[in-house]
Amino acid sequence: MDGLGTITWWGFSPAIDFQDSDAGVLMEKTSLQDKDTSDVVNILLVGAGDVRHILKTIANRKRHKHRKINMFVCEAALELYARDILLMTVALEKQDRMGLQEKSELFLELYGNVLIREQTMQYVQNKAKEFIKMVTDCDYLDEKLPLFDLSQLKFKERDFLEGIFKLWQNTKFTFDVSKCWDLRLRQNLKTRYDVRMNVFDWDYNMGLVERGADVVNKSEYQAWRNTGVAFQFREGTYDTPNKTLASARVFDHQGEKHGRMGYWGDIIVSPYISLGIESEEQSLFKKYNNLYTKTAEDVSQFNMQAMLHELATGERYKQPVKEESKQSTSVKLTQITEEDEEEENNSEKEKMELSSQHDLPYEAIPIDDVKVTFLPLGPLKDHLAAKSKYQKFFDVVYFSNSMVHQLTPDVSRIFAKQCTLILETAQFMLEIKKEQREEFLKKTTSMAKSAGCEHIETVGCLSKSFTRHLYKGSE
Repeated sequence: MDGLGTITWWGFSPAIDFQDSDAGVLMEKTSLQDKDTSDVVNILLVGAGDVRHILKTIANRKRHKHRKINMFVCEAALELYARDILLMTVALEKQDRMGLQEKSELFLELYGNVLIREQTMQYVQNKAKEFIKMVTDCDYLDEKLPLFDLSQLKFKERDFLEGIFKLWQNTKFTFDVSKCWDLRLRQNLKTRYDVRMNVFDWDYNMGLVERGADVVNKSEYQAWRNTGVAFQFREGTYDTPNKTLASARVFDHQGEKHGRMGYWGDIIVSPYISLGIESEEQSLFKKYNNLYTKTAEDVSQFNMQAMLHELATGERYKQPVKEESKQSTSVKLTQITEEDEEEENNSEKEKMELSSQHDLPYEAIPIDDVKVTFLPLGPLKDHLAAKSKYQKFFDVVYFSNSMVHQLTPDVSRIFAKQCTLILETAQFMLEIKKEQREEFLKKTTSMAKSAGCEHIETVGCLSKSFTRHLYKGSE
């Protein structure tokens, strides 16, 4: 499906906490609940596409019984590992170095925008130097970012990662992402390109709204579809290509293969689904005259601030209460003018501060008893199921809808007793019709059954983004 692209830069389902039984992700009698004495939980993520599940699980870990959390990640492209490292680096910036609001905005800007601010790309280029050292020196990685374990990757895969970071750092590399985005639109829409705003309106109403994502504002969705920019929190200029969204794609031309660098990700669904349609803060979904008072951008920003706050402090985030001013309209207008000037000054100040921070050595927020291991690319049955150390190893296993084809009976060898299997549905694959989504659900349920898993329920609030299964195979 051309609109969804060939690489999953962001997920097509909301973020979940893999230890959260209250949210319906785990049953009362899963392996985690059965083994109350267990101090370790092993989680496998196959094709998640980003760090949303990792970040939420780590941020919420203090809400649960203390356990060591081992997360193993398998993706279809090494560019996704590179992005995971970058986004978690932003998330783990210490509070005295980068404030909560600035950090959440920086994260979302890199996460969902094809065009970013110049100082944001400077941040990426600076961190790329650190990342090159990390992938070439395990000791340096353990010192600077001990959350990650790259030891399972092949040497050529680590070399490829190094090449990705060098590309980010290379100022001579030109990436005309706006042209790439427009060409993708033209290819996808064909004769409908000139009436694309009407097409976006149809996709919004018959796609997102129909499937439970109506908190996404039509204007913000149309703007993202047209430009590729999902998040704009500041008055700054978003005109610098986000090189972290560049990847190569191989084309066949007259019997010869040619590689082409470009933007090959989603241009249909949007990055709002993963972080902007569900939240613990229900006030974000209030309506006035049957219209939401907040947008998916607002929800995404709150969710990011909440996760980053809890990640740093171990305490739940409370939304600041804004007091209504009782001053006269004229005074308010004066204040607004002053606030605009102050915001402009703060933007320049922030740019200078962010630039000055480039020279400071990176220090991550310490995360105890959590490890994220990147697995080699390729079939799970080869580098997991075939190895004795992974037999009956994983307590929770997650498959995205793009990687669920790897769920075979052979893979069930790695499932622990009463392992929880979570499968992403095709709920937000907008190019798939309702009948096809239902057929996909039947097929994945059958695949889970063939692997010894019993279907329990469909979860994910109103969005029905996941199906949950319990491993009932041989002990």
